Amino acid sequence: MNRESHQGRNEIIGMKKLTEENILEALKQVQDPDLHRNIVELGFVKNLGIAGNNIRFDLQLTTPACPVRDQFIAECEKAIRGDLADVGKIDITMTSHVQRNTHATKDQILPGVKNTIAVASGKGGVGKSTVAVNLAVALAMDGASVGLIDADIYGPSIPLMFGINERPKVKDNKLQPLERYGVKVMSIGFLVDPMEAVIWRGPMASGAMKQFLSDVQWADLDYLILDMPPGTGDIQLTLVQTIPLTGAVIVTTPQDVALADAKKGLVMFNKVHVPVLGIVENMSYFICSHCGQRENIFDSGGGRRTSEELNVPFLGEIPIDTKVRIGGDKGIPIVFGEPDSPQGKIIQGIARKLAAQISIQYLGTPAVPKIEILVPDQN
Repeated sequence: MNRESHQGRNEIIGMKKLTEENILEALKQVQDPDLHRNIVELGFVKNLGIAGNNIRFDLQLTTPACPVRDQFIAECEKAIRGDLADVGKIDITMTSHVQRNTHATKDQILPGVKNTIAVASGKGGVGKSTVAVNLAVALAMDGASVGLIDADIYGPSIPLMFGINERPKVKDNKLQPLERYGVKVMSIGFLVDPMEAVIWRGPMASGAMKQFLSDVQWADLDYLILDMPPGTGDIQLTLVQTIPLTGAVIVTTPQDVALADAKKGLVMFNKVHVPVLGIVENMSYFICSHCGQRENIFDSGGGRRTSEELNVPFLGEIPIDTKVRIGGDKGIPIVFGEPDSPQGKIIQGIARKLAAQISIQYLGTPAVPKIEILVPDQN
């Protein structure tokens, strides 16, 4: 059958001609599952071209860590071939353009940084730094430009977790962040003797935190992650007052005492108008290596219930596993050292959900928690 008769047959059964207009119309069937709008309306389709019966275009997503990249490609091909006649090869190039949190104060202090994300916890011992490190490395492995500030002035653990044992250099009166696993890193642990305790009053610690923002050459970053100290003290308030944050991630464990403190952290961020991008439940469960049975050591489901109660996204649950601990002790985050392990894949998925929530902040429904603080009647 020649091409003319083939096209005629397709048109008889309702297939449309191969034109740019019809291609875009077909692609409107592809919806972003997080933004709830089609990819044409969102402006994701770029550089559309037709050569003979072959089609090519760029699909520019809001983050290189998009969790549905492969799904988009499959749905685009299905939509085009389902609507248009005589389609040959479809060449889709995936690109990304991370949205920028535009704010005069942030742009003055961190002009090259698009988004600042606090990883926080209401109490210590929930694995907040482990989560922060692995999220940063996971985003970098997906192709994003990422930095990390160790904001835990009194207990810096980031140098150990990244396996970095050197001091940063100074260039043009700016500290140069050290880099490992594609992440630019700064910590007070790089500047003080690791055998000496940092015994500073609150204003000194807060001042050091401000310097890590303004006196470090961060250059261009898609995401700057801040590993916060536990609680709701001076450093947390200094950060939110010094620089507008894109949002915060709350790390908790399933037990009631940790969840109670996590709620306090959520309330703090809500009071200072910082969107909470989601909750991560760490040490969620343990899988026995001998029998495969799941043990809920610290109870189960508390993080998800808290997210539903406070109307914030639940990003995922990370199990207890010795490989995660060993990776932190050896300075090889599990998402880098064992990316195909169950734990590595779980954290990679959480990082992509986090990136999606940041996109929602700009293009979809904001994930700002609406929290009502009930004060008991004093009478």
